[in-house]
Amino acid sequence: MTTLEALQATLAAEHAAVFVYGALGGRTSRSENPTLFAAVSSAYAAHRARRDQLTADIVAGGDQPVAAEAAYELPSAVVTPGQVTGVALDVERSCATTYAFLVANTAAAQRRWAIAALNESAVRELTFRGTPETFPGAGEYADR
Repeated sequence: MTTLEALQATLAAEHAAVFVYGALGGRTSRSENPTLFAAVSSAYAAHRARRDQLTADIVAGGDQPVAAEAAYELPSAVVTPGQVTGVALDVERSCATTYAFLVANTAAAQRRWAIAALNESAVRELTFRGTPETFPGAGEYADR
């Protein structure tokens, strides 16, 4: 796989993460669960920033970034704080896997950026009740 293909795949994952976190934000309450609301809001902002950076990098390379889908499928029953937390954890695990893939397919500054993004997703997993992993994003080495 080329670096561009890896960047595009990562951008597609970030489009999905932004969509999902946007939906989760509408299912959390700042007054009833301020900690969860802050975590979801922070994750949304982080994924938007990563999406925007990936888009800029692809455009700077002279290529057309992959567009977001019109919509993404969400689990039907996401109403309780526990369900919101579970979906957010799934998103972060998926993003960590995608960033691990990007790390494997980039070099130099792009790889350093991908490593930082992978680390951030791994830390956000902990926010959403994930468990620490020796090699986050590398399922074959998961400690789970």
